[in-house]
Amino acid sequence: LRSPVAADIQDELICTICLEYLTEPVIITCGHNFCRACITQCCEEWEKGTRPELTCPQCREPFQKWEFKPNTQLNNIESLKLFCEEDGEAICWVCEKSRDHRWHTVVPIEEAAQDYKVKLQEALGPLRKELEQALALKSKEDEKTSEWKVKEKREVITDEFNRLHTWLKEEEQGLLQRLAEEERETLQRLQENVTKLSQQRSSLQQLIAEIEKKCQQRAAELLKVRDRRHRNSSSEPGAVSTELKNVYKICLAMKEMLQRFWGEWKLLSHSAILCLVDMTLDPDSAHPKPVLSEDRKCVRHGDKRQDLPNTPERFDPCPCVLGTEKFTGGRRYWEVEVGDKTDWDLGVCRESVSRKGEVTLSSGNGYWAVVLRNGEYETCTSSRAPIPVSVRPSRVGIFLDY
Repeated sequence: LRSPVAADIQDELICTICLEYLTEPVIITCGHNFCRACITQCCEEWEKGTRPELTCPQCREPFQKWEFKPNTQLNNIESLKLFCEEDGEAICWVCEKSRDHRWHTVVPIEEAAQDYKVKLQEALGPLRKELEQALALKSKEDEKTSEWKVKEKREVITDEFNRLHTWLKEEEQGLLQRLAEEERETLQRLQENVTKLSQQRSSLQQLIAEIEKKCQQRAAELLKVRDRRHRNSSSEPGAVSTELKNVYKICLAMKEMLQRFWGEWKLLSHSAILCLVDMTLDPDSAHPKPVLSEDRKCVRHGDKRQDLPNTPERFDPCPCVLGTEKFTGGRRYWEVEVGDKTDWDLGVCRESVSRKGEVTLSSGNGYWAVVLRNGEYETCTSSRAPIPVSVRPSRVGIFLDY
């Protein structure tokens, strides 16, 4: 170990600015020593105004500009040309003869440095091997990440088609039900007409037989038959159309709507898959009431306010939270699981929106959103507009093209 005296001397040889051994040591009025280049740089920084006051870097005692002089004593100190292997430090020729290093292994500092270089070179081999292994593992993890992204996109496609199939099945059932109702009504009217025609036929047959019988009678009797014929005349039943016109029109409209929907859906789904992003929630923007999950993927309404710092980024008093990801342009798509929640707001906003006070969702205030209130869906842009929804969604997709 070093003696206290040797340690003090070695500390005196260290410049507290560059933390290296003193080069051209100079001393200032407070008695501290620095490299000439280091203290000169301090003076130059003070002249440029980057330092408020010219003070000693070690004790903060003020001193006058360029008020330093060479320290001849430190300049005359023997340079460290030897290396003590036991203590692992550089020493001078005088220290080698001292009691502290007399029985230690001492070699020239250049030789010790060369030995250490050899050891470092030998250590590079295993390190390079570890690096290769790390790169190989990283490559495998990258492949797994790529496979996971493909799997995620595959799940998105499957889910979208499942929802589309469900919607088409519901529409099919609705149309078939309406077709059955119209068919039943048409058959009922046809049956009623058949019954009326049968009754009219019987009445006419009876009247014909009576007329043929009375043709042999006198004029007075014939006039009675004439009056009865007028009394027994009945209106002819109206013809019933067997064409299911309403359902046919519905089918034509449905076909046109499906063709338009399919084209738009293919374009949107292709763009959405290519632009799929992994969204997380920003805890710094969250109102103190909502509670975020550990992975910052879910949020729920808490029972009480959390003790959080009231920063400019945090919404208050509106219970809002933003996503961590920020977009300056391009196409992006993500989905939000809303489940069976009865009230929610989803959308995008400018980063510059006001987060303090009441929030009004409109494009004029920097918000573009879809909301669910009282079972009704609405868009919030320049004005509010209702969204007709036949099937209540449990997941909402957001497609940003900006």
